[in-house]
Amino acid sequence: SLRDLPAGAYQVQAYWRCNPDLLVLDAPGNLQSAVQRVTWNPQAEGALTLQLQEPISQEDLPKDTQQVRFVKVRSARLSAFWGRDMYVRAAVLLPQGFEAEPTRTYPTLFEIGGYGSRCRGLARRYADGSRALRDWNAADMPRFVLVHLDGAGPLGDPYQVDSANHGPWGAALVEELIPHLERTYRLRASGQARFTTGHSTGGWVSLALQVHYPGVFNGCWSFAPDGVDFRHFQLMDVYKDANAYVNAAGFERPSMRTLDGDVAFTVRHECQLENVLGVGNSWALSGGQWGAWNATYGPRGADGLPSALWDPRTGVIYDELRTAWRTHDLRHQLQTNWK
Repeated sequence: SLRDLPAGAYQVQAYWRCNPDLLVLDAPGNLQSAVQRVTWNPQAEGALTLQLQEPISQEDLPKDTQQVRFVKVRSARLSAFWGRDMYVRAAVLLPQGFEAEPTRTYPTLFEIGGYGSRCRGLARRYADGSRALRDWNAADMPRFVLVHLDGAGPLGDPYQVDSANHGPWGAALVEELIPHLERTYRLRASGQARFTTGHSTGGWVSLALQVHYPGVFNGCWSFAPDGVDFRHFQLMDVYKDANAYVNAAGFERPSMRTLDGDVAFTVRHECQLENVLGVGNSWALSGGQWGAWNATYGPRGADGLPSALWDPRTGVIYDELRTAWRTHDLRHQLQTNWK
């Protein structure tokens, strides 16, 4: 309750989520207030009024440049799953000389960023005059096309794979977006010429795409991925541990530590914050990292919403859901489906 918030000065801002398809604060159509500095007294009576302003712009993709292009494609598969028009987005970085050689085809590197990374960031990274663009256009740089996939969906980052809650994002990528890109940007339509890479969330996604679609992609460079073995999901064994927040010795599981090893915050802190932010008081609907993991890896409940793997208050893991994550345990998939 806000009554438990200590008295003092705070900065306050209101957001009203109006966009059901992109669970990010700056999604097109969302409303927001200006930031206000207020003095809070939990014992005082009265109300704080926050005035919502004009909606955020209706389109979230920057304008194309000579070498950076943006793609927004309606997905028939995702539209059928969600019951409304759904789109996949990507940014395309073209090699130098692309326009001058209209018959040349190119291999493709599919890049996925950290959690919730939006494809529009490619325009900033490879802006005119940037070092990144100079390196990309250097004479000794191999010529290929880089495609940065967008990390936003109705339940947070969709992780670019088929899942019970996010829907068929993997099929949308492989069967709809990639063929569109190959027709539009002269990409080589062969698994031999497609590669993946990424960091953090992108590290997991790039490896998952290679594992789930071994004939579609020809190689993966995965950096610092999210947990690829759910026996070691951060510090938790999903299959055996009784509690997500407390270890077998009774101590809180850290989620982030300083360089000196001091605990900055715990799994309990993170999940309870996401529980506050989550729609309907559910961390599985927060749009945050833990919520998106749960929505990606876990089953769909009888209410049509993601089934939380553990109780948000106590951290007790529900026994009946322990093995439900195995489809996306990449170690388990490689071990049981090596061929």
